[in-house]
Amino acid sequence: MIRNIFRALTCLCAFGMTPLVSGPAHAEDPVTAELRPGWRLPDGDHMAALHLQLAPGWKTYWRAPGEAGIPPVFDWSNSSNVARVTALWPTPHVFRQSGARSVGYKGELVLPLRIASTGGPVTLEANMMIGVCSDICVPQTLHVTAVLPDSTSVDPMIAAALAEAPFTAREARVSAVRCTVSPAKGGVKLRAEIDMPAIPGPEETVVEAGQPELWASEPKTRRKGNTLISETRLMHMEGKPFALDRSKLRFTVLGESQAVDIQGCG
Repeated sequence: MIRNIFRALTCLCAFGMTPLVSGPAHAEDPVTAELRPGWRLPDGDHMAALHLQLAPGWKTYWRAPGEAGIPPVFDWSNSSNVARVTALWPTPHVFRQSGARSVGYKGELVLPLRIASTGGPVTLEANMMIGVCSDICVPQTLHVTAVLPDSTSVDPMIAAALAEAPFTAREARVSAVRCTVSPAKGGVKLRAEIDMPAIPGPEETVVEAGQPELWASEPKTRRKGNTLISETRLMHMEGKPFALDRSKLRFTVLGESQAVDIQGCG
């Protein structure tokens, strides 16, 4: 399914979708984008942010958007003096429509970006494709650019988004993660048992394989005492056999207003 979405995005762009650029919002735009230039960190890295403002009733998607979502794609290759850009995603929300789950944000998204430079003045430039949805889903191409300052003054909007990041496994007191893999039609079945205290609200899980060629179905999640059980199917996007690297698996537990980010399993 994800492969088909990427193909659809490519086709839409090829047929002349008009890209949006940073600037004032117009009533007809479902989303507008800008880069918040942020501040220089003590270690020389830079903290900036992508700021998406969505029209009323519209939403956009997290890095793992779910079966009903459209995955965002970022290209930073036109930036100057940039070695690496790391997106630090704030805790997303779960949406359900017609029985399908998607994971993302509504209203606005401030996505913190940690930038490692190669030295010299840094210009950050992004070309991206994202999905935005209301009653319909519309892929959007966006272009934003900003010169990053030498200032150490903290941007409170970016700082607030950083504070909304999921808890680490250690912070959430995750004591063990056990995985069992068994054959399944078209791939493998993965069962993860996560020993951790419950977080407020109904708990859901998102499973990311950490291998770009693999796709994970929406997990079934349930709790048994202090153990959260998540079961999903992993499949190769081209139907090929594959070897699963358990160390690359990533589990995100989503609650009402909190999330936990867990890397790898035994």
